[in-house]
Amino acid sequence: MSKKLVAYFSASGSTAKLAKTLAAAADAALYEVRPAVPYERKDLNWMNKGSRSTLEMQDRNCRPELADTDAPVADADVVFLGFPIWWYREPSIIDSFLDAYDFGGKTVVPFLTSGGSELGEGQERIEALAGGAKVLRGRRFSARASEKELRDWISGLELD
Repeated sequence: MSKKLVAYFSASGSTAKLAKTLAAAADAALYEVRPAVPYERKDLNWMNKGSRSTLEMQDRNCRPELADTDAPVADADVVFLGFPIWWYREPSIIDSFLDAYDFGGKTVVPFLTSGGSELGEGQERIEALAGGAKVLRGRRFSARASEKELRDWISGLELD
C-alpha cells in the first residue's frame, strides 16, 4: 500500500474543499501549499494587468516564496497535487513547491479546479518541474466532487 499525500494551493477555498474530500477518499495526509505573502483579493484580479497574480503568471520563471518547506513529500509515494487553473496552467506558487522538493521515484497526480479551463501547458510544465517523477494526466473536478467520485477516480489510476 503506497503512502499518499494531498498537497494543494487554494486561493478562494474551492481547491481546499476538493483537497480535503480527496484526502479522505485516498486515506492520504493533507498539506496546504501557502505563499509567504498571502494573496489578497486584489492580487487575484486577472482582469488587472498589474495585479500580483497576473504579473507572476506572465513571468514563467517566477517563484513566489513559500510560507514553509515542511511538506511531508519525502514520506509519500504518491503526491496528489491540487490547484486552481490560472492562465491555462498551474499557479507560480505550485512551481515554487515543485522546485522545493525531490519528487524522484514518486507518482505525481495533478488535480485542478476551474470554471471550465483544462490544464493546458501545465501538464508539460509539471512533468518538467517534478523531475524524476511519474506524472499522471491531470484532471479537473468541481469543488463539490463527492468522496465516491474521487474514490472511483483513484481506483482507476492503479496506484497500488
